[in-house]
Amino acid sequence: MPNLVKPEILNLDLGERSYDIVTGAGLLGQLSQFLLPVIRAHRLAVITDKTVAALHMETLVKGLEREPDQTIILEPGEASKSFKTLQVVLDTLLAAGFSRTDTLIAFGGGVVGDLTGFAAAVLKRGCSFVQIPTTLLAQVDSSVGGKTAINTLAGKNLVGAFYQPRQVLIDTDVLQTLEARQMRAGYAEVLKYGLIDKSEFFDWLEIQGRDVIALDASALTKAITTSCAAKAGIVARDEREHGERALLNLGHTFAHALEGVAGYDGRVLHGEAVSAGMLMAFEFSRELGLCPGQDVHRVRAHLERTAMPTPERVLSGLKTDAKTLLEFMRRDKKNTGADMNLILTRGIGKSFIAPNVEPDRIYQYLEMIVGA
Repeated sequence: MPNLVKPEILNLDLGERSYDIVTGAGLLGQLSQFLLPVIRAHRLAVITDKTVAALHMETLVKGLEREPDQTIILEPGEASKSFKTLQVVLDTLLAAGFSRTDTLIAFGGGVVGDLTGFAAAVLKRGCSFVQIPTTLLAQVDSSVGGKTAINTLAGKNLVGAFYQPRQVLIDTDVLQTLEARQMRAGYAEVLKYGLIDKSEFFDWLEIQGRDVIALDASALTKAITTSCAAKAGIVARDEREHGERALLNLGHTFAHALEGVAGYDGRVLHGEAVSAGMLMAFEFSRELGLCPGQDVHRVRAHLERTAMPTPERVLSGLKTDAKTLLEFMRRDKKNTGADMNLILTRGIGKSFIAPNVEPDRIYQYLEMIVGA
């Protein structure tokens, strides 16, 4: 039986686009209590993948106390975050007569959440959607903040929209069915908040991080609520990433290059790439004389202590070179024209936006680690 406790509710204040982030154990079994007041009596479509459907769909339907009007079950994995799958989803919803007054439920990890959010943004110029994330990564990152997107041949998340959900419901119980590799992938995004501007959270993770990954209830709840609060604060101040919100991409420019080289084929999960990418951002910052060596050592030591991916581990499974990695980095959304903009750091909790980074300096660093 799910562990039913009073959930924690955090409001993301965006004026008329504000919504609650509800976190607790056993929420799937209580969906009607939280979700029905948001969607009212309108029609409902659940978009999920085969893995999540097999594990949790029955519980979701029982918690809703009604059958969804439409259920779309996708293939799991990053390959589903594509124009082809988006077309299938939109054609299915339009054929079923869905309108702007209806609601889509994104029930899955980041792929399902990003795809469903983008479908909601463009279906008849916008319908409501709700996020019910089922991975740690989605719970602490992609489900919060309204970034929706699909991937293209040119790179990751290059086609999308800022489109906020009506609600985010985070059931910590669903993580009990998550494999250890996926938990570590999600932990990378938890760790990110400590490295951006919350050094005291990183201090706590140095002690409790392994408990978070091991699904200790108390540590897990604190990690999720702290992460969501950190992201909500940044999004409320900079919803459309004109400035501060870009800090949430710490390590992501390096990470997206690693994913791009892997071809989104499952060899490198997004969170695994972020884990390696954050250490790469710290190492590159050290090479530029910005970040103390002892902070780089602390980050590396923590990754190793928690069995998180490092650049060496990720690159060992890829055939690539510095030139190819740099080309993928040039495609990053933060770049403008020929300028390369990175999120770098002056130490743990001291990340900043670095405009106009010299590509030659990046290439030198990439050559150093690819050849290592």
